[in-house]
Amino acid sequence: MQDHRSDPSALRFLVGHDLRSAREQAGIKQADAAKIIGCTPTKLSYMESGRTGQQPEEVAALLRSYGVAVEHVERTVQLAGRADHGTWWAPFKDVLPDWFRTFVGLEGLAAAQFAYGILVLPGQLQTPEYCAALLDNSLQIPQMDTAQVIKARMARQRLTDAKAPLQFRAVIEETMLDRIVGGASVMRAQLKHLLKMAERDNVELHVMPTQVTVHDGLPGEFTLLDFSEARSISYVEYHTGALYLQEQDQVHLYSLAADRLCSTALSTSDTVEAIADRIARLA
Repeated sequence: MQDHRSDPSALRFLVGHDLRSAREQAGIKQADAAKIIGCTPTKLSYMESGRTGQQPEEVAALLRSYGVAVEHVERTVQLAGRADHGTWWAPFKDVLPDWFRTFVGLEGLAAAQFAYGILVLPGQLQTPEYCAALLDNSLQIPQMDTAQVIKARMARQRLTDAKAPLQFRAVIEETMLDRIVGGASVMRAQLKHLLKMAERDNVELHVMPTQVTVHDGLPGEFTLLDFSEARSISYVEYHTGALYLQEQDQVHLYSLAADRLCSTALSTSDTVEAIADRIARLA
């Protein structure tokens, strides 16, 4: 994780997740765990939910008492020690919904991301013009905030980040290529951008053909975030909020679905051909 994408709330979220998972795996009740560091169960609950700061020495004491491996204790303690840094997305806080800020922070800390999209391209792949077209006449984004929302979305993009490029995999439905968002000119530029991103070593892009009628993405869109110093998280967004799935059996299921989607969809080379074909049609 890189400090130039640091976010205190996201770091507290990850530390809290590790504290709760380790305690539950050890079979220790919250009230008994609170006694280890001499605090109330309420405080420990806040620590595990990321609602309050976690002191590195308390994190270390708890994890050691849970029997966690030394190297994992050290990684989590380091995360806790970095949770007093600034928030990189602070300039955009006025246009980021409260429920979405956690994801933005986590995305900035992630080493790798998988995204399955049904209707619109994942934010990491969007051009400013495509993004603007999506926000036009939005029910959720006031027109006066549109320009700042676009800047925020572009600032989140890390595929070409010089310090820590995001390892990115995505499966997108073929119908996205045929939905002419913003008109032919905007969509042509967006498709060309996809081809450019697909050339990068850190990007793996697959198109799911419409003739594949049944696959693991049918339940809906989802995102997986993998971290170098914390457990992976599944993210499912809905119209006015999101779910963060942190139980490892749930995350494993989504991870398996991601791999199966990639194997079911077009290969990376066939995906490039499919995109190039749409560009030719729009010429």
